Amino acid sequence: MRKRLAVAVLALAVLAVAAPALAAEEGGAAPPVMRDVGKFIAAAFVLGVAAFAGAFGQAKAVASACTSMGRNPGAAGPVRITMLLGVAFIESLVIYALVVAFMILGK
Repeated sequence: MRKRLAVAVLALAVLAVAAPALAAEEGGAAPPVMRDVGKFIAAAFVLGVAAFAGAFGQAKAVASACTSMGRNPGAAGPVRITMLLGVAFIESLVIYALVVAFMILGK
């Protein structure tokens, strides 16, 4: 059942991407948006992967910090500061991915 659903979703995605190409006139130049579709896909992929990895890393860092503060409440201050610094570094990597996406788009 899942395999059929995956094939159906993939077929719809291919048709959605191919529809503008099939609707184009013969011999006509592609519109500017169609020439840049690869750039848009690359930028979206970069941002999607960066957001997923950043959210995963931040969740793991916060969970580990909460666990260590629960086990040793006396060390809560230094653990909290270290966690906030780590989360800021993780978030900066996601912002760098946004900059790379803008560079890909050429804006």
